[in-house]
Amino acid sequence: MQLRLLFILFVAGYLFLLQPFSLYMQQRPVAVKLGYTPHPQILKISAADHNLVVAEAMLLNVLFYYGTLIENFQENIIVRPEYLNMYQTLQAASILDPYNQDNYYFAQAAFTWELGRVEEVNALLKRGAESRTWDPWLPFYIGFNYAYFLKDFQAAAPYMKMAAERSGNPLFTRLAARYFYESENTDLGLLFLNTMIDQAKDKTVKLTYTIRRDALVAIKRIESAAEKFKAEFGVMPETIAVLVAKGYLDEAPVDPYGGEFYFDEAGRTRTTSKLAAPDM
Repeated sequence: MQLRLLFILFVAGYLFLLQPFSLYMQQRPVAVKLGYTPHPQILKISAADHNLVVAEAMLLNVLFYYGTLIENFQENIIVRPEYLNMYQTLQAASILDPYNQDNYYFAQAAFTWELGRVEEVNALLKRGAESRTWDPWLPFYIGFNYAYFLKDFQAAAPYMKMAAERSGNPLFTRLAARYFYESENTDLGLLFLNTMIDQAKDKTVKLTYTIRRDALVAIKRIESAAEKFKAEFGVMPETIAVLVAKGYLDEAPVDPYGGEFYFDEAGRTRTTSKLAAPDM
């Protein structure tokens, strides 16, 4: 009886606050309309038999929200995304529906390359890999994240092996073997991004990966030119302008994120943008 009374009071309070909260949300700028996500367990109880529908609605809300920010960024309108709310929403959606691949795919696109929140994304992906036992892409993402971002090739190898076993794809098998030995490799990043672009269904996700791919292509051009310069002169070039002046590059490659490429003290190609959109 007491539990029923508490539940009725909870619903009454929710209904009382719903209208002013909805009005507040409508008056907020489009770029900050993602809003608050209740605790997943509360959502799970409230949604009852509609978990899948609620989870899909939450994911679509995140995609629309982030797509608006990407479009604004292309028009030089910079608004800092509500990344924490986005992640919490995706996390809650994965608890309501652990089988929705788009949820994991978007998390991989938005939170690894842009924010470097690899551990958080892998925690989300592991939940999906346990549920989607037939899906090779989730262990592929996990393995790639360990290898490329965290340089933990020993942790990456079993997940790439899992991806190979689920798919029979020889590419995953080769990567699993290489992950024990690979160091940071631009080619590895390009391989992953081209694969993701081919698989992308959502235009926002595809655009995010394409911009990143274009940046890595530019870095690869610089790296190749610098290696040729070193082979001829015995030292790494001091600046990218030297590569242009000596004819190793026709022109200085453009960073699609708006930064400028340069060589760090170790001779590695860097960019002032850090391969992220301003304030994102």
